Amino acid sequence: MRALAMLCVPFVLTAAPAAAQDPTRGNAQGDLAVTIYNGGQSLVQDIRQIAFPAGRTRQEFPDVSAQIRTQTVSFAAANTAIVEQNFDYDLLSPNALMQKAVGETVTLLRTNPATGAETRERAKVLAVNGGVVLQIGPRIEILRDDGLPVRVIFDKIPPNLRAKPTLSITVDSDRAGTRPATLSYLTNGLGWAADYVSLYDEKAGTIDVQGWVTLSNNTGTTFDNAKTLLVAGTPSTRGAVSPAYRPRPQPPGNLRRAGTETAPREQLGDYYLYPLAERTTIANAQTKQVSFLDVSGVPAQKIYEFTVGGFETMTEPASAASVIKFNTGAKGGGLGDALPAGTVRFYQRDMRGDPQFIGENNIGHTPMGSELGLATGQAFDVKVQATVMKRERISDRRWRTQISYLLTNARANPVTLDLIQRGLDWYWDDTRIVDESRKSERLDSDGTRWRVELPANGEATITATFETRT
Repeated sequence: MRALAMLCVPFVLTAAPAAAQDPTRGNAQGDLAVTIYNGGQSLVQDIRQIAFPAGRTRQEFPDVSAQIRTQTVSFAAANTAIVEQNFDYDLLSPNALMQKAVGETVTLLRTNPATGAETRERAKVLAVNGGVVLQIGPRIEILRDDGLPVRVIFDKIPPNLRAKPTLSITVDSDRAGTRPATLSYLTNGLGWAADYVSLYDEKAGTIDVQGWVTLSNNTGTTFDNAKTLLVAGTPSTRGAVSPAYRPRPQPPGNLRRAGTETAPREQLGDYYLYPLAERTTIANAQTKQVSFLDVSGVPAQKIYEFTVGGFETMTEPASAASVIKFNTGAKGGGLGDALPAGTVRFYQRDMRGDPQFIGENNIGHTPMGSELGLATGQAFDVKVQATVMKRERISDRRWRTQISYLLTNARANPVTLDLIQRGLDWYWDDTRIVDESRKSERLDSDGTRWRVELPANGEATITATFETRT
């Protein structure tokens, strides 16, 4: 910590060469258009009016993203050819200024705290390795953090230090004159996601949904007054599952059934486009929200779900998941829109009429007309306990297992519970139900489901006998 403290001295700049940037200058960007993708990547198109001299010159473009992907830069201007480009990202800071001053001479200004008298000495910076080593006349001194007021005055700003991230391009112009130049590039650090606020009315069986675009900017640069277009979709996929691997079926996910309706929005290939209605400034280190969806009275149903993963006795009852189901289609009073991936947060009014948070869940990109079932949390009053009543071997490769499921409801109203049994077909096992007290619905080769209407302050028992062949 002391080594770092040695660099934490007040720095004063007495002068800067004419070619250096003025740190107080405003934003140098031109007419901006920003296209933002879900994965944190964006396309920036910046049209600036440039006064080109005839012949070969170096043009500087400050206020580009500090996370610019330089290999993606495209430059276009009439009667102008690009020769070379460089990205200067070594930004002006006290530590960077001292690092660049190695081998240079600076002025040390010390103030006597007792008298206020100032003394000046010229010093050569020898090294900045865990501390600043100076040569002052015939002696070698370390710039110490000893509590005495000291300032380091630099004669100039090094030419390779920038107040802002800067792209410099060497061009060859056929003629002199001011004309538009278009700079395009991809950058990381600028992304967006969707956030949904849903107010659930259990008595009416409806939800009100507001959708918000949440923009985040960590590029190190502010994009001023930009025309902004959001792209919902996944540009690329990686890590596909090998055909040799057999994935185990999972409990019900959030997307219960994919929709087949086309949303009334502009599309680009396989992506939906969400343009912001007005130009906006996306400040660095800022999160901004813009509304894009506002729907009321969408039919919704709350049910409870519980998944048993195998044929084992549960030592104690466990809570079922509380799930809210609704549709995103235009038909039948759904949301009527495609939903970009994001987080859905649910609220419900208490007895005083105040909305209270009851849980949240994530969704992927969801086509219009889809059925969603989002778990908001674990139920307090609805429990399930599975007990293996009997397990016997009936042949060398056949087993028979009898399971009893106790379902309880301590709520003052009846509830619907989906009890799902998994593990019916995993690797080499082949399991089928040979007897059951209530008819189940086979979901797939690995699972079956019982839908049970539990009475208020009541319980139900389901028994099933499974025969397994190995």
